[in-house]
Amino acid sequence: MRFVRFFYNLGYPIVLIAMLPWLIRRMIRRGKYRHKFGQRFAIYSKRVRRRLADGGRTWVHAVSVGEVLIAMKLIRRLREREPQRRFVLSTTTSTGFALANEQHSAWLEPIYNPLDFFWFTRRALDLIKPDRIVLIEAEVWPNLVCQARARGIPIALVNARLSPRSESRFRTFRAITAPIFNRLDLICVQEPEDVARWQSLGVDGARIVHTGSIKFDDTFSAARAPRDFRPILDRLGIPGDAPVLLGASTHQGEEELLGRVCIALRPAFPDLLLICVPRHAERAGEATLDLADLGLRVHLRSRVDQPNARPDVLLIDTTGELRDWHACATVVFVGKSILASGGQNPAEPIVAGRPVVFGPNMQNFAILVRGLLRARGAVQVSDETELAGMLAQLLNDEAARAALVRNGQAVIATHRGATDRTCDALAAIRSRG
Repeated sequence: MRFVRFFYNLGYPIVLIAMLPWLIRRMIRRGKYRHKFGQRFAIYSKRVRRRLADGGRTWVHAVSVGEVLIAMKLIRRLREREPQRRFVLSTTTSTGFALANEQHSAWLEPIYNPLDFFWFTRRALDLIKPDRIVLIEAEVWPNLVCQARARGIPIALVNARLSPRSESRFRTFRAITAPIFNRLDLICVQEPEDVARWQSLGVDGARIVHTGSIKFDDTFSAARAPRDFRPILDRLGIPGDAPVLLGASTHQGEEELLGRVCIALRPAFPDLLLICVPRHAERAGEATLDLADLGLRVHLRSRVDQPNARPDVLLIDTTGELRDWHACATVVFVGKSILASGGQNPAEPIVAGRPVVFGPNMQNFAILVRGLLRARGAVQVSDETELAGMLAQLLNDEAARAALVRNGQAVIATHRGATDRTCDALAAIRSRG
């Protein structure tokens, strides 16, 4: 393992320098990526150093918005069990940090995760002095894991996500990845089948616990109630009985695809409104042009106080609102599933009581999708033509929509209690640590 880490740390600066032009472009394009940029190199302000000086916090790491929501659900439950417990919540993206920063308090300090170079991780560990590290879903960084292990700090991967692509890659480099995974004290997996999948990668089965998915554990009841966005639609002149197609976490080209589908459905559903929520809000300009080129009237969420003519499309160019927009939908299309691969999370709209349709590329949620399709709790289509036909059927059939929701929620219900089971598993490794 020392041999692997030596070459990892030797190559890391080279890769970082090679990526520098991309990072600079990203900083310019996103703007907020520059926010607290020094923290990515474990450089912290006096205020942060002062707040963390006494150590003893649980360090939770989550990449972006979706993982931060999971992290906050877990953190709240841990706080219920231990009201005096304090946390550091690290994120990678600016949108994730913004969401984490909303929870900033005397017991929770949001930071940007340092790059996984041994100098940076060592400085972060020296400052935070965590009594436990919890990684959310897929963030296993070699230096952080190995340095935590060397210091006797228990470290866990919870809500572990193993996509087919990652599984194939880890199996190819099993000699390298297995020793890293086996330095984790705990891996909490989402599905029973995941236990065998992790073991096939060389992970000791004693470290693996099936807990279910925190993400699917009473998604709405465990956090705040969704905001009511119906007044926004009223302001835009959308009738209360108008059918609404929501494109959730759409990727490049999918907004245009949904626009064409809506045009095809317009003769049968003249009041149909398309709400598009791009996965990356900075794509709003590109998506607006694509939709406008189809002759559709597009209104931006950021300009709802400036209503014009009734729009054909409401484009959400703000972040962190997708789960609240589900309540406005008649049917939800899950993005990254037709023109891109991997898929986005199909569970949240189902928990919100909305029928779900997705394309053929749902690899990131393969096990959940198989369960949903087997139980007739969601619909999978192969292309744009099939999507238009299925949407026409669902928009015409309230009973069919209700059956999809009912069946889908029964599948999601199998994850109920996942947060508590994860807390129990974390308590066990803390007592060993």
